[in-house]
Amino acid sequence: MKVISTLPLAAFTTVAAAARRPNILFMMSDDHALKGISAYDDVHVRTPNIDRIAAEGMRFENAFVTNSLCGPARAVVLTSKYSHINGFEQNVDGTVFDEGQWTFPKALRAGGYYTAIVGKYHLNSSPSGFDYWNVLVGQGQYYQPEFVENGERIVYNDTHVTDKITELTLDVLRHRAPGDRPWMVMMHHKAPHRNWAAPGRYLGRFHGRNFSLPETYFDDYSTRSPAPVRADNKVRDMYWSDDLKLDLGDGPDPGTGGDANHDAKGDYAALLERMTEEQRTVWEEYYGPLSRAFYGANYTGTALDVDKYQRFMRDYVQSVAAVDESVGRVLDHLEGTGELDHTLVVYTSDQGFFLGEHGFYDKRFMYEPSLRTPLLMRYPPLIREGGRVTDRMVLNLDYGATFLDLAGVTVPVDVQGESLVPVMRGEVGEGWRRSIYYHYYEYPSVHSVRRHYGVRTETHKLIKFYGDDVVDGEMCEMYDLVSDPDELVNLYDLPQYGDLRASLNRELWRLQEKYKDTTFNLTAGTPARIYNESYVEKWTKEKINYVMRNMELIGDEEQFLPS
Repeated sequence: MKVISTLPLAAFTTVAAAARRPNILFMMSDDHALKGISAYDDVHVRTPNIDRIAAEGMRFENAFVTNSLCGPARAVVLTSKYSHINGFEQNVDGTVFDEGQWTFPKALRAGGYYTAIVGKYHLNSSPSGFDYWNVLVGQGQYYQPEFVENGERIVYNDTHVTDKITELTLDVLRHRAPGDRPWMVMMHHKAPHRNWAAPGRYLGRFHGRNFSLPETYFDDYSTRSPAPVRADNKVRDMYWSDDLKLDLGDGPDPGTGGDANHDAKGDYAALLERMTEEQRTVWEEYYGPLSRAFYGANYTGTALDVDKYQRFMRDYVQSVAAVDESVGRVLDHLEGTGELDHTLVVYTSDQGFFLGEHGFYDKRFMYEPSLRTPLLMRYPPLIREGGRVTDRMVLNLDYGATFLDLAGVTVPVDVQGESLVPVMRGEVGEGWRRSIYYHYYEYPSVHSVRRHYGVRTETHKLIKFYGDDVVDGEMCEMYDLVSDPDELVNLYDLPQYGDLRASLNRELWRLQEKYKDTTFNLTAGTPARIYNESYVEKWTKEKINYVMRNMELIGDEEQFLPS
């Protein structure tokens, strides 16, 4: 064990008023895209309360996730370790989070903090390391949500999940958090996760609004690998019932929605059945006319695809607006009690989300809208001037190390994240990361996004989709993010980019070694089952060459490069 701290003693005296350590409010929503926050981009919706954190603090332009999926991303946040280390790689196959391992809430609690979590947990386990926990069952329900409070199941009637999570969080801050020691409270919203069912008062808030189509909405995926073509994550293929809220009567749902065999109509019926009579009335008064107008318009072709996008976006931003209200209520409470400036306030999402880019919704892919996540922080003792923006590359691995650094709590040596305190202070040295590693696992599964891993630098990206049914074992994509920020032109197989391809491969291998991803430990003679023999042979030669060059056993001119 070692203490990792970038704050000298004098800084703790200034920052924490000598004896006082900061409270920590960690607010995380689900599937909140950068373009759904006006501090990043105001093209779709205004979020004044979330924006306040940026205006009075710092906005991180290059915050990334290591595995863009709900449960795995949450496990990374708690453990400050990649999915292959913490063991929670995917949501399916009965994956259960190992609560016996180290987490930053356990460390804070042992270090004298009161700890609590409210809202979505989604790790198929009972939270540990918290003095108080009240979390949703599974994904959670938007109406009449069911929670588990310190082991006891409770259904909260006549309410919406966003409102209830807000109320429970405020209850923790008002009545449970002790006044004689610092606290760390996590408010985890379900919204704006699919199926984007907003509280009744927000239904129709954006009625008649025409949302601008992303330039890549009608992407034909030319030059790309087959992976994005085969994925079932297109807005045009959404469920008509559960996603678009259309009345299908006795007919089948024409959408595939990520899983053509799923009973989407049953899910939508269950949502309506959970509502109170008053909630159902408000719902049908809004969605009934929209459904009838849809059938009356008789859209086809491009017009149908555009209408689906408009319906999706209206529902999405309605849910976002409710989350923004929640953030405002909590900030107002802290300001009213005089605790706001003594609290590190963090707003983020479990990952990014596609809002029609490339015709997609959902996440999973290593493309920018999914890989990048919003991250805003407010803490005046460190971030002395509001409205600061940093383009440093940060990861969701880094949150735990940051909180412990500020709290002066011991951090295990095997934590893979870095403290963001130097970034917050504006004193980052040359040694800060210049690239990030990504690895997604959940395939075959809903949405059919293939397993892939990759590296992103400040200017380029390399993605490798893999599997035992893939020709040559992998499908590769490589992008120049400066000249091609929308990732439309795959450079990987173009001969003039051989040097770039080799450089990114080397950086990829370096990061795999740094983060101990042994999935591809081919040089050790234990190739993963997912590769065919020809690919193992080629990849092993590449990797051995890289390792030998680093050991100065061969020169660059003898290097094996892919043909």
